[in-house]
Amino acid sequence: MFGKRGDRVKSVVRIALVLVLLLVLAAGGGAYYIWNGMKPVKPAGPAVTFEVRKGMGSAEIADLLEEKGLIRNALLFKGYLKYTGEGGSFQAGTYRAAPGATYDEWIARLNAGDVEKKETVTVTIPEGYTAEQIAAKLAEAWGMDAAAFLKVMNSGAGLEETAALKIPENGKLRHRLEGYLFPATYETVKENATPSSIIASMMDELRGKLDQIPDLDRKLQERNISLHELLTVASLVEREVVADSERPLVAGVIYNRLNKGQKLEIDATVQYALPEQKERLLYKDLEIDSPYNTYRNEGLPPGPICSPGLKSIEAALSPEASDYYFYVTKKDGSRTHLFAKTYKEHLANIERSKQTSP
Repeated sequence: MFGKRGDRVKSVVRIALVLVLLLVLAAGGGAYYIWNGMKPVKPAGPAVTFEVRKGMGSAEIADLLEEKGLIRNALLFKGYLKYTGEGGSFQAGTYRAAPGATYDEWIARLNAGDVEKKETVTVTIPEGYTAEQIAAKLAEAWGMDAAAFLKVMNSGAGLEETAALKIPENGKLRHRLEGYLFPATYETVKENATPSSIIASMMDELRGKLDQIPDLDRKLQERNISLHELLTVASLVEREVVADSERPLVAGVIYNRLNKGQKLEIDATVQYALPEQKERLLYKDLEIDSPYNTYRNEGLPPGPICSPGLKSIEAALSPEASDYYFYVTKKDGSRTHLFAKTYKEHLANIERSKQTSP
């Protein structure tokens, strides 16, 4: 009797030992499964490109990484993200990577938005550049033909910004978009860029700058001028003035002459009308037959003569009040001006300016 009972005890012990062994093996197998599944994919394959779209959750991104062969097991990556509290700050964008990264490396890269670096083109447009100068600068930077840029500048057709800025169609305009291409430094992705898209970004930059001016529409109404006329005055200031402190004062002189019905007689408009700019104008140049020649025509020219910077735009919008109607550039290298109320004073200033030459 005792022998049978002892056999049963031994049998139960053997079964228990077998169960313990099975549990150990199962645990070991599970641990091995997890350990193996979390190992980086061997860096044998080539780099692949994938896109993390805006709004994608961490689970979708994990599935995408497995699909692209960059991790072994999406389910384990999802569990690791939950365990570490990561995945909520992954950045959208186009990534390019080869297999071989650990989970932590993937998390760091996705958090940082370490996206594929696309080739860009950087170009700086100085204040006071004309449309033709800008076209040449863009053509050089992009390796394109300047004529392709001028074609867009001349028509403005198909650009949303043309309508938004209410740029007039006027047969007298030399370049329709003259003055609307804001001078700044632009960095643009080279892929899929066109002359239209590049020019549109410059016009959009102008819109952004104008939006920063408080009460712009009200101030235009108070001065009884359009945005086109404002940019035209600003362009004259830009080409005439170097010292920022003088911009509002010169703008005030321009308005004084306009309000009096006096011709502006601004050399910069003649330079713009000429086929090529000259170092020094001759008297015969002042007779050039052009709507931009303010020595022959009253009022403002048909449109801007260059791309003005923000300081010139603000000066044209808020000029400094004075009784001045004339100014002449000093010859001392400072490129500042002497101002006069009457033509007689102006003639005296012309003589004074010669005396200040170095």
